[in-house]
Amino acid sequence: MSTELKSLFQKYTGKQVTEITELPSSGSNRRYFRLKNDTTSLIGVTGTSTEENRAFYKMAKHFKKQGINVPDVYMHSADWMHYIQEDLGDTLLFGVIQKGRLTRVFDHDEKKILCKTIQMLPMIQFKGAEKFDFNICFPQPEFNERSILWDLNYFKYCFLKSTGIDFQENRLEDDFAKMTTILLRNQTTTFMYRDFQSRNVMIKDGEPYFIDFQGGRKGPFYYDVASFLWQAKANFTEELRKQLITDYIESLKKFINITEDDFYNQLRHFVLFRTLQVLGAYGFRGYFEKKPHFIQSVPFAIDNLRSLLNRGYDEYPYLCKILNELTNLKQFTDDLKKHKLEVSVYSFAYKKGIPNDISGNGGGYVFDCRAINNPGKYERYNQFNGLDEPVIQYLEDDGEIIAFLENVYKIVDGSVNRYIERKFTNLMVCFGCTGGQHRSVYAAQHLAEYLNKKFGIKVNLIHREQNIEQVFHAKNK
Repeated sequence: MSTELKSLFQKYTGKQVTEITELPSSGSNRRYFRLKNDTTSLIGVTGTSTEENRAFYKMAKHFKKQGINVPDVYMHSADWMHYIQEDLGDTLLFGVIQKGRLTRVFDHDEKKILCKTIQMLPMIQFKGAEKFDFNICFPQPEFNERSILWDLNYFKYCFLKSTGIDFQENRLEDDFAKMTTILLRNQTTTFMYRDFQSRNVMIKDGEPYFIDFQGGRKGPFYYDVASFLWQAKANFTEELRKQLITDYIESLKKFINITEDDFYNQLRHFVLFRTLQVLGAYGFRGYFEKKPHFIQSVPFAIDNLRSLLNRGYDEYPYLCKILNELTNLKQFTDDLKKHKLEVSVYSFAYKKGIPNDISGNGGGYVFDCRAINNPGKYERYNQFNGLDEPVIQYLEDDGEIIAFLENVYKIVDGSVNRYIERKFTNLMVCFGCTGGQHRSVYAAQHLAEYLNKKFGIKVNLIHREQNIEQVFHAKNK
């Protein structure tokens, strides 16, 4: 460790360092040390760029004066290569929400701290920009055409080209230009944190503190929301994202008037842009610098990209064509297939018992169709089953099975959505009736077709008593 940090500690505290511990760092080349004696604990930082160190130091000083939760910075070396700052502890927001990240089920306390964090974001964006000298920002004072194209080319050269996908560079650049124009509309004189994510928020005494904002600059506030909510490993559900966006907009309205529709219309472009920028960073840090943390994050970012493309971006037709090819590459789809949900739907006769669950997950829903009017009580339907037109006509004219299935769809929809979010691989749904011939067959057939059409998932349909099996294959969505 540099003697400069020891010297700064002694100058500031009047006492010598007695204990030094190097702290882990992930994305940057800065090195962090905890410097302690019997009364004081500080963080010492050694960086490789004087401009970057100066930017962070001066930003922190300004934000602190504005009443924003950032670490105090105390002293720096004459050459700006070293500085000391407040020790906020070891608790990152990323760690606090670990259970939710791993299960996609965020408990009350996790949601509460996420809400508090995103509600504080407009403070640093708007209050932090007041009387702030953006000329100290490094390497750029503002988010502009040049910085956008840097990031898009970062993605192109450090990630896309490494996959071996063949593309027409001029057509890709045309869509990059369209994206640049859209991202730069509605500019604001706000501070853009740029790397606002749960690894860059510390929790001290239950309060969020912002760190690692040295790459910030003047720019649109949408970028930080996209960065935070679509962070690859945060693993937020769509429902939680919507709630946090609502919380953010409420806090944002203290500084600017904006409708939710206008906010979402512009945010979607920043989400795509940020995802591409992140993949570029993962490509460089992972594939070129061989840092495993970034390689491990690639599948999460690809999943985010795949979800974004499902909604479509008509503004960038060629870019989306290439991105769809990217997300369907074998190295990315192999991992996806391991976590793809399959639903098994059965029809059966109660007198022969409920079907066994061959997946080993313990079974699932069993719906009793015996209360529905039974065509089997009429001899003319005995030669038919629930796949035949006479039985279908009877059941639909009667109408009871239509209302029954509407309720079934609502119940099963909820499970399918949650199973997909949590990357569960098996769900079983069974329909039973007296003989497993009419009502249960009709219900199972319609549910299987409905789930495959709505969710694009693989459905295995088994009419047990009819000895009929059918597979509805997963669709590329």
